[in-house]
Amino acid sequence: MVRGPAHVRPIDCAEQMFVFKAAVVGAGTMGGEIAQTIANAGIPVVLKDVKEEFVELGLAKARSVWQAAVDAGKLEPGELERRLGLITGTTEYSGFGDVDFVIEAVPERMEVKQAVFSELDEVTPGHAILASNTSSLSVTEMGEATSRPHLVVGFHFFYPASVLRLIEVIEGEETAPQTVQDAVNFATAIRKMPIRCGEAPGFVVNRILNSAVSELWRLQEETGIDMRELDEAVRESKAAPMGPFFLADLLGLDTVLHVAEYLQEAYGDRFFVHRQLRELVAAGDLGAKTGKGFYEHAR
Repeated sequence: MVRGPAHVRPIDCAEQMFVFKAAVVGAGTMGGEIAQTIANAGIPVVLKDVKEEFVELGLAKARSVWQAAVDAGKLEPGELERRLGLITGTTEYSGFGDVDFVIEAVPERMEVKQAVFSELDEVTPGHAILASNTSSLSVTEMGEATSRPHLVVGFHFFYPASVLRLIEVIEGEETAPQTVQDAVNFATAIRKMPIRCGEAPGFVVNRILNSAVSELWRLQEETGIDMRELDEAVRESKAAPMGPFFLADLLGLDTVLHVAEYLQEAYGDRFFVHRQLRELVAAGDLGAKTGKGFYEHAR
């Protein structure tokens, strides 16, 4: 069901909102980078996942971003440790009692996100904003799992979150205007560039990106052109820093497939879903995180 056209509105950042402590739920590659971005702005952040090994991976991802800066001579080793110390890894919700802003970065499935939002509603203070890093799903439906839908908002980073400045701030049907403004203010506080948009499937960026990517997928499947050759052509044209197949591997093929199918359901066959994408996901080959996708990846 299409709720309406995606839209972008001007943002007034005149009033500054203060977040003294934040949290991220989901310590995958994206969650680790989001936590790094927040800590990089000097804000303490809790990074939670269901298993300690996942938490450690998220912390390792955050460390790797700062280590690259150390290796380039742009950051002192002691400063790396200080910033990393602002991130607290955990498998429990015990550190969520005094957070002001929470970002969930769990798998892109509504039932999973609603379960997390229901839990967050119980363990966070009543003033806390509950935000989703969703790339396409309904913020309104997530808010329905809480007693505070007016404090639920989309807060969509782009990969790699440590580098790319854009954040989509997505307004659900029940999101209060002040919540949207507070999310915008937090985005600027962590040195990102927010755009405010509605919750039509794909929002702004993925609706545009997937429209282009699906045509490249269609071309490859119909002509049999080598996907590496196609990726290289895209990269050399400077239309994008990497081609659609390599990018999908980095994002996670399960997530990419879910978004692609969701957009096809919403907008019809003009959004093409690549057959091999479905086959790889069915086989458990999810890209860089499993070591194999459209490409082979070192782990």
